[in-house]
Amino acid sequence: MKLMRIGSFGTERPVVRVDDDRYVDVSDIVADFDEAFFGAGIDRLESVVADRIAAGAVTAFAGERIGAPIARPHQILCIGLNYRDHAEEAGLAVPTEPIVFTKSPNTMVGPNDDVRTPRGATQLDWEAELGLVIGRRCQYLESVEEAREAIAGFVVVNDVSERTFQFERGGQWSKGKSAETFNPTGPWLVTPDEIADVGDLGIRLSVNGRERQNGSTSTMIFDPYTIVHHLSQFFVLEPGDLISTGTPAGVGMGFTPPVWLSEGDIVDLSIDGLGDQRQRIVRPR
Repeated sequence: MKLMRIGSFGTERPVVRVDDDRYVDVSDIVADFDEAFFGAGIDRLESVVADRIAAGAVTAFAGERIGAPIARPHQILCIGLNYRDHAEEAGLAVPTEPIVFTKSPNTMVGPNDDVRTPRGATQLDWEAELGLVIGRRCQYLESVEEAREAIAGFVVVNDVSERTFQFERGGQWSKGKSAETFNPTGPWLVTPDEIADVGDLGIRLSVNGRERQNGSTSTMIFDPYTIVHHLSQFFVLEPGDLISTGTPAGVGMGFTPPVWLSEGDIVDLSIDGLGDQRQRIVRPR
């Protein structure tokens, strides 16, 4: 299934995507795609959606805004330098275990919402990433296989970053990651059964039509299941939590000279099978 939330910000309703033009509305049986929903198990939706498709109870898209496919999570956890080529372009050592930082949950917006430049920003950067959503409460998972079973689905994420805040304001990564609108997510959550191999998905990002990132999840240092297993040893992972798994080479700070985002720039990104995003960079408040 492909879970979506559509509607104006803060009043999105849950639907299931059928194809590019149609969806099944499930807001009458699901309050939201939130912690309670994922904790109860998403499999219960499958038969409902199948029955509604068979009965012709589908709705055509009519230009509705697409929100993030999950409601505000309990936490957003991120993995840094998870692609060898990205570590190299950043001039940092390749990690021997996952580097973890957090991102404020209220950074999450829809896949096509504007990204707002924070006040004082001078080095606004992009990071196309594979995100995963936790499907059940877990802690101290015993194995990577058990971690696999704890994942509800996968999403496209742009881990927008402000490098001055990240590196020059006390070395606090979360400072450079947690401004408003800094986590466009979606357009939909794809359940694991619809992905043949999450370890072989192309990741692409362009700015103003110029390709900047073109990588693959096949070059990750730590795969998604290893990441979930690792994080469960340190965090209690809650249903609906979002984990971003790192970005391949091609971020703005990796160029010589660096390339930063400016007001009016258009960022397009996609991951095979998970959909596309487009953001416009807008001025500070």
